[in-house]
Amino acid sequence: MLLACYELGHQPLSLAWPLAVLSPAGFPTTARDLSVTALDPAEVAQASLVAIAVPMHTALRLGVAAAQQVRAINPQATIVFYGLYAWLNADYLLHGPGRVPLADAVIGGEAEAPLLALAQALRAGDDPAGVPGVTTASQLAQPHLARPHLPVPDRASLPDLTHYAYYVAGGVGVPAGYTETSRGCRHTCRHCPIVPIYQGRFFIVPAATVLADIRQQVAAGARHITFGDPDFLNGPGHARRVAQALHAEFPYLTFDFTTKVEHILQHRALLPELRQWGATFVVSAFEAVSDPILARLDKGHTAADLDEALAILDAAGLAVQPTWVPFTPWTTRDDYLALLAWIRGRDLVAHVPAVQLSIRLLVPPHSALLAHPDAAGWCGPLDAANFTYQWTHPDPGMDALQQAVARYTAQADDDPLTAFQAIEALAYAQAGRPAPPWPSPAGLKPPPPRLTEDWFC
Repeated sequence: MLLACYELGHQPLSLAWPLAVLSPAGFPTTARDLSVTALDPAEVAQASLVAIAVPMHTALRLGVAAAQQVRAINPQATIVFYGLYAWLNADYLLHGPGRVPLADAVIGGEAEAPLLALAQALRAGDDPAGVPGVTTASQLAQPHLARPHLPVPDRASLPDLTHYAYYVAGGVGVPAGYTETSRGCRHTCRHCPIVPIYQGRFFIVPAATVLADIRQQVAAGARHITFGDPDFLNGPGHARRVAQALHAEFPYLTFDFTTKVEHILQHRALLPELRQWGATFVVSAFEAVSDPILARLDKGHTAADLDEALAILDAAGLAVQPTWVPFTPWTTRDDYLALLAWIRGRDLVAHVPAVQLSIRLLVPPHSALLAHPDAAGWCGPLDAANFTYQWTHPDPGMDALQQAVARYTAQADDDPLTAFQAIEALAYAQAGRPAPPWPSPAGLKPPPPRLTEDWFC
């Protein structure tokens, strides 16, 4: 049995690829997305192996609760966690709260081959601790980074696309599909959870496999595709070939992708071509408008580069959805106000979901931030149950501001301008300064194209 918990509103590729490996190998496999479907005790009771996908922090929180349910229903089942956040938190998962294990095994890196090998070992009655790439309480295995041989994902038994995020442009929404043209990342930004696993490596998914996956999603109703690679332009030639072939076969299809600021600058000549072939918006990790913080995170760009990236994207006709880490141990009150002013001054309010303005830096186990020379000065103890090292801002007001913004965004369903103004009011009030006035009428550019599920983690 394969379980997904939350994948940013996408039909879970983390289920579809293991399904395509396990089922043809003779393992009847049920896949359930718990963001759409409740856990079925009868199905759980029949499963000998339950594998829980945890590609992100939120998925892991939900996955722990699912594992506890599985254990209560079927104590004999082998529970394995796989995905980006599994290996990072292996110690907690394998030993658990009060030394009660949440999992019997953990797989990091390219999970499909070790997952199949684990299923084969269990069927043969062998000890899972002997399976390469599988970490157990008695064996620490490094993330499995052998080049994967990936079949076309098996989506036949997954919930249909109407259960997931829609793409909205000009007030019209259409079902959105999701795929990946690569796995891992060539970059080593210090705060990124991919870095401890992949260490600067990435793997290309063959174009034929990517296009076959898109083809089946289009047949299921997709009219937009999200390329969910950590960075679509890690392999710019590969990205170009995929996008061109996509447009040749489906000229009406639109797509979005994620890429670093430095790739926007480096591959500026490619962006108009991607726009011509259907790209409508780009997600990019801007993170901060403070050069010292960007350097601390090893982002590979400066605040001035952000403006150049905006100009390049605008010239190519591509909207941007910048992502941010506005609260870090090094973010001052002035830094936060400067971020708000930067967004306002570039008319990007509608491009930044309010939740982005509440994000607090997560420092998971094995984070590259822990190796920084001054980590001992700001990093507190590991909060294993919440999958992050604790840190407290030297200015208590900054932690209070983050909590206030988080509370607001958790319940706000306001339009972007109203939400932004409310967050501005919180920040300026805490600083003891009046918020700058808005022009009358305030007005915004037309809302940019977007997905109905705001990016989170």
